[in-house]
Amino acid sequence: MMLANNGALYPVLGLASCVALVYMSFGDLALDLSTHAREPEMSFVGRNGTRFTMDGKAFYVNGWNSYWLMDQAVEEISRPRVKAMFQAGAKMGLTVCRTWAFNDGGYNALQVSLGHFDEHVFQALDRVIVEAKRHGIRLLLSLANNLEAYGGKTQYVKWAWEEGIGLSSSNDSFFFDPSIRSHFKTYLKTVLTRKNRLNGIQYKDEPTIFAWELMNEPRCMSDPSGDTLQDWIEELAAYVKSIDKNHLLTVGLEGFYGPASSPEKLKVNPGQWFGTLGSDFIRNSKVSDIDFASVHIYPDQWQVGAGLEEKMKYISGWLTSHIEDGEVELKKPVLFTEFGLSDKSRDFDHAHRDVFYESIFDVVYESARRGGAGAGALVWQFMAAGMQEYSDDFGIVPEERSSMYRLIKKQSCRLMRLSHGRDWMKRRDSENFCAE
Repeated sequence: MMLANNGALYPVLGLASCVALVYMSFGDLALDLSTHAREPEMSFVGRNGTRFTMDGKAFYVNGWNSYWLMDQAVEEISRPRVKAMFQAGAKMGLTVCRTWAFNDGGYNALQVSLGHFDEHVFQALDRVIVEAKRHGIRLLLSLANNLEAYGGKTQYVKWAWEEGIGLSSSNDSFFFDPSIRSHFKTYLKTVLTRKNRLNGIQYKDEPTIFAWELMNEPRCMSDPSGDTLQDWIEELAAYVKSIDKNHLLTVGLEGFYGPASSPEKLKVNPGQWFGTLGSDFIRNSKVSDIDFASVHIYPDQWQVGAGLEEKMKYISGWLTSHIEDGEVELKKPVLFTEFGLSDKSRDFDHAHRDVFYESIFDVVYESARRGGAGAGALVWQFMAAGMQEYSDDFGIVPEERSSMYRLIKKQSCRLMRLSHGRDWMKRRDSENFCAE
């Protein structure tokens, strides 16, 4: 009552209300602009022949997949998981995290309909990028999904069909329907030219982004010749590069050899069927606008019922074949962007994962040591504690598996030494990190 009767205080109350409103509206922005000043300096990662490079030195990838980061950054209650994941990655010395930069038509959708985006979700992706930068980790951002999870090509086809502009209801029309290609280009341009609301940097100018991936595991099974997918890759890769010349670009392939490959290479596939998926590792990766090749490693899915020793023997040949392709055929780096061992496999033991993952790390390290095309590997998948609902057969909370934690950190240290060369002994921070 005393305040209400004091007319001189009305302007003060009005000013206070305005300040409160501004803070509630822009508090997050003010917070992140203040932390932007503390963001570490980063350079773009480039390519020199079969090697990734940064600041004139070789850059090796020891990384992981956490596809869920944007989704978990949307709501305030789940955002701590994003920070916790990057903290864990930094503590293990990891350099790159692969995650989805798409969510089409579902819960927490980034693209809610063709060409229409949810700004709140876009700001979640902004947060992921800023958080990664704070922890010195780069992002491999995938731009679409061949699978139905998070929308994928199925959602684009459904939207086009419902709007009466689609040529076919087949999922593979995503690759050959001109109207769908046009809408996908709209999406690409929107993402690439997005200005981060938290630091003011356009994505195409953001060095925290290690590379773009056109699609997760593209397949066009309606055209086993591979021509349809090849045409799509050539056109979309050129389109991305016309907008963004700063970043590396990959297709997102699983690594299967197709009909354009030699009979010897076709024998490397897990089976004859894998050569009929419409993709072709060498042909697709040779596209001039593609900077590096990607390969996935899932022996449980490819060799059902096989024992660990048999799986490891097969995967050794799979790794070697693709690294040789990078050196001889492609003259580009080869990145193993997903690998995992299922906990649902026969006689699974966590020790089997340690042995299997170490075998992959060893091949990558030996390739890197001799200057080969094996540029790194990314585990599928890591989660923060309490994320069981996001897990699958391969999910790992690193700090809960001490042997896995040590194994991954060991690989980080080996690759650090290769990157820094003679400067290694001068880097007390790195020396102390690897001594822990």
